[in-house]
Amino acid sequence: MSAKRGPVPSTLVSIRPPFVDERGAIHNLLDLPISSVAVITSVAGAVRGNHYHKTDHHYCWLQSGEMRYAHRPAGSREAPEVWTITAGQMFYTPPQYEHVMLFTAASVMFAFARHPRDMVNYEADTVRIPPLALAPIG
Repeated sequence: MSAKRGPVPSTLVSIRPPFVDERGAIHNLLDLPISSVAVITSVAGAVRGNHYHKTDHHYCWLQSGEMRYAHRPAGSREAPEVWTITAGQMFYTPPQYEHVMLFTAASVMFAFARHPRDMVNYEADTVRIPPLALAPIG
């Protein structure tokens, strides 16, 4: 029996305003079932991705730095859509979407995945692809 799913989120995901009081702020990034959270650091010029996930999806929140993110449906020959992601933005990668991240500055990113990300599960669900070219943002 499959779970009923709502609409697929757009690529750029809005984060609700933080709760702020005299102690500071609480930023609720996601209110979804998640099986894995990773903190990923990248140096300027690092490339990550160039793969797609068969069934997994992930949300990524860029805590600091800047990157270019691109994705397209798996198997597509069209140029991928490209976004510049800056600190404080979240984006979504659905299953069956080839994706790549080019970090244009030293960055810290949090990745929230639906499935566990131990090596066995991750590799079973990940399909490597030839490097995606990042088209100019237009």
